[in-house]
Amino acid sequence: MSGIMIILFGLAGLSFGWFVYSRFIAEKIYRLDPDFKTPAHEFNDGVDYVPTNKYVLWGHHFTSVAGAAPIVGPAIAVYWGWVPALLWVTFGTIFFAGVHDMGALWASTRNKGKSIGALSENVIGKRTRSLFLIVIFLLLLMVNAVFAVVIAGGFVGTPGSVFPAWSAIVVALIIGQLLRRNYSLLLLTILGVIALYLSIWAGTFIELTLPETMFGLTANANWIIILFIYAAIASMLPVWMLLQPRDFINGMQLIVGLILLYGAVFLTMPEMTAPMFNTQVAAGTPSIFPLLFVTIACGAISGFHGIVASGTSSKQLNKETDARFVGYLGAIGEGSLALITIVAVCSVAYAASPEQWHTLYANFSDGGAPAFIAGGAVLISSSWGLSESFSQVLLATMVALFAGTTMDSGVRLQRYIIQEWGDIYKINLFNKGVPATLIAVGACLLLAFGAGGASGAGGMVIWPLFGATNQILASLTLLVITVMLMKMGRPAIYTLVPMIFVLITSFLAGLIQLVDFYQAGNYLLVTLDFIVLVVSVLVMLEAASVVSKLRKDKAAASNAQ
Repeated sequence: MSGIMIILFGLAGLSFGWFVYSRFIAEKIYRLDPDFKTPAHEFNDGVDYVPTNKYVLWGHHFTSVAGAAPIVGPAIAVYWGWVPALLWVTFGTIFFAGVHDMGALWASTRNKGKSIGALSENVIGKRTRSLFLIVIFLLLLMVNAVFAVVIAGGFVGTPGSVFPAWSAIVVALIIGQLLRRNYSLLLLTILGVIALYLSIWAGTFIELTLPETMFGLTANANWIIILFIYAAIASMLPVWMLLQPRDFINGMQLIVGLILLYGAVFLTMPEMTAPMFNTQVAAGTPSIFPLLFVTIACGAISGFHGIVASGTSSKQLNKETDARFVGYLGAIGEGSLALITIVAVCSVAYAASPEQWHTLYANFSDGGAPAFIAGGAVLISSSWGLSESFSQVLLATMVALFAGTTMDSGVRLQRYIIQEWGDIYKINLFNKGVPATLIAVGACLLLAFGAGGASGAGGMVIWPLFGATNQILASLTLLVITVMLMKMGRPAIYTLVPMIFVLITSFLAGLIQLVDFYQAGNYLLVTLDFIVLVVSVLVMLEAASVVSKLRKDKAAASNAQ
């Protein structure tokens, strides 16, 4: 089958989601109000709460939630076959991710910009808030520690990506200052994207590397330390100075990258060499159900999106109606990236024949970002006439920039969590920005080097927990939105059904992994997995109690009438 048929199927579904389903959810279920005073206006402090143009905010939100996950997840999951991956990416984006992301943004906006963990106290109860924050902090710890490893590995493996990745920060700082002086957003966008792509071109000639050993650490480990120093500084700067413009320019860069990739598919019409359903899986390959639904998280639905939506994006929302554009369209962007990833790693661009594809994908873990970069570079170079080396640097930079923006937001979100703990437990030190940031970065570095030794790859130790934990958090976020809708007397079925499905699949995945961790003797993962599963059950029980009370009160009111 031609890859163009897959693209047309996916784009038709995503178009339905944006033009029809998202409008229905926004107008009939969440009932977004253009006159509602958002937290960005109510608490405008010029640092975290800043009313923001919806296009700029979309760029921040999209690139913060994207990271490398909508590339890595699908590039691994196609091992089971490209049809299951395609269906989950398409329908997951339409009916799960978009509703979840827009809902988290709306719920937080309606609750003074509180994070999904903090607002759970208002919706469900006090104990729920503490339980939620445990899962959120653990997830952020995983994301920040692992994405640092991903970026560092990219810098070492593709030295040409170092110059453009750091150049993007300089470009963003300049654009941030000019936007504050009311320069044209369109003009700055064009100039910013041109500057970014010129730096990518320059990166093919300027390869920056660290010494193999410095301060007794490898280049990889030193890059990890440098990245966390940067993330700490970036997370304390006002959002308009670096976070917003950097994410916006990265978002525009991705749009250009997607145009190149999608255009390449239409120009070359590559044949799919991967199987629709893989019947030649290696021994020990995990079961497609329920593991498919936690392997592809970003690109279908992701709990991390709810953290970003309610943590940073809700504090910058200019109008409540912008939640549809920022939240749902952000999910559409992720789905489109996951969609093109499937074609890039399953077509002749990556493997010339089915036999070669099975050789390259001999085991479940053989896919990932390198497969996307290799296949995508061939697509771009063969159709647009660009050199393969430039195409590889372009895609490697895109992955590094996405992971970097996720780290920026992730460390800032960790600071918010620590400050919330300071409020809960009356710890004054935690309430201050600098100490809270240092604690957040310290926890990440402790995991990176404490569990990983001199390599700094400690985040990889607990990374196997990410998929199930992330999706459990997504189900809990949908749970909070569902209870909130019930309390407001609005239809909750559109969030309730996705919540039940994601909860069942992610909880089963967590149980399967718990057994695997125990049999492997990995008691750290056994303990953490057990904590996440217990916390999710406790939150569900708390929610069930609230829902039961709501029904009783409604029945009593009906009888009284």
